[in-house]
Amino acid sequence: MADSGTTTAPTLIGSVQRAMRLLEAVAAHEGGAPAKQLAREAGLALPTAYHLLRTLAHEGYLRREKGVFALGPAAELLAASGAQQKRRGMIGDVLEHWRDAIGVPVYFALYREGEVEVVAVADTPGSPAVEEWADFRQTAHAHAIGQCLLSQLDDDARRDHLARYPVQSITPYTVRDGRVLLGRLQAVNRMAPVIEQQEYALGTVCAAVPITAGATAATLAISLPVHQADRLLPAVRELQSDVGRKLATLAFSISI
Repeated sequence: MADSGTTTAPTLIGSVQRAMRLLEAVAAHEGGAPAKQLAREAGLALPTAYHLLRTLAHEGYLRREKGVFALGPAAELLAASGAQQKRRGMIGDVLEHWRDAIGVPVYFALYREGEVEVVAVADTPGSPAVEEWADFRQTAHAHAIGQCLLSQLDDDARRDHLARYPVQSITPYTVRDGRVLLGRLQAVNRMAPVIEQQEYALGTVCAAVPITAGATAATLAISLPVHQADRLLPAVRELQSDVGRKLATLAFSISI
């Protein structure tokens, strides 16, 4: 005699399959569709379809308005989450390409809603990324990623950021004066790399290049141990020379 798990599993799986067919049918209609039409398109009996549609609406996956079922907030959230993960995967693939081609850790970061956001990092055990021992968001003045992002902002936005996250000493090499930092940022050439040597982490040098993609400030960065500092500029030039071929992916990904 079969146990209860064996007898109920097909019923549960079948219900999920039927619900998924209904969701697919709803998604095919931008303005939604009535239960009878959805049942026909999903190949379900109307009572079964109606029961599942009501359940999906109760859970937020559908919404019902004037007899028409359309995708609800829960389904839209799932779709957005899936698209976000896909875009993050695309970024990861691009960074891994540069990591392997150049042989350095590679970072992709944005300045969004007043905050520094490191979106993705590609490194290896033999060439690890810089450890975030002090919050990257609060120490933008001290690392190449933050300095590159801040250099792309207007003066008011820079001052606003530094008012929220004042300049502070992170290492003996960190800039200690906000006015000095603002002057340095204003002097950065629009497309030139920003170089930072042991300002955020002792024993590490970093370079960041600005990415132009609409109004969002973005950057690609690399890091190396200080004893390999002579590799930094050649590596960042190699990165810059290849950015154009991958820019479409990065620009698309900025919408995450």
